[in-house]
Amino acid sequence: MSGLPAAPDQIVPDQIVHIVDDDEALRDSLAWMLEANGYRVAVHESAESFLQASEPGMTGCLVLDVRMPGMSGLELFEELGRRRCSLPVVFITGHGDVPMAVSALKKGAVDFIEKPFGERDMLRLIEQCLRLERENRDKRLQEADTARRLEHLTQREREVLDLIIVGKLNKQIADVLGISIKTVEVHRARVMEKMGAHSLAELVQHVVLAEPGTVPR
Repeated sequence: MSGLPAAPDQIVPDQIVHIVDDDEALRDSLAWMLEANGYRVAVHESAESFLQASEPGMTGCLVLDVRMPGMSGLELFEELGRRRCSLPVVFITGHGDVPMAVSALKKGAVDFIEKPFGERDMLRLIEQCLRLERENRDKRLQEADTARRLEHLTQREREVLDLIIVGKLNKQIADVLGISIKTVEVHRARVMEKMGAHSLAELVQHVVLAEPGTVPR
């Protein structure tokens, strides 16, 4: 086998590569190849069986055949979107399925790969998907942590924060809120501490990620 082993630090134990394809031979060969390269794998013979096995909070990615009996790969992809499932998806296509795969890309799929595909190309796509899933998960955790920290700000601290975010200086904040500059400095220090920020740039980045509508002017 012309292996391209994934680096050990790229494989996260809780990530699972879900293969959904009605072709048993393809499922087995793909699962064997991925497991040989250190990945955890789950195989599903149909879109329906995957949905039955799926659960909230699943991590990893999905390798999905475009055409299958019953629910097609595209229909499963759309259903996962309705369920707000964020697993990155790579489609397996035959030559005639490329237009459908391109349509799926426009709706958020990561990529597609045509049969017959090479091991190296598939491993590259799998690692791309898993890296994306890790990044998205980290982003959601950061957003949740920031939201929790925001809830612990007092009303006055939140007012100071909002003015900091739009670029107001301490003197300007003091004028807007009718308080002393010294009081603004105290509130500002508390905001930085409660938000776990070590710089103004870090503070702004955290808040804008958690509250996308908060855009500095």
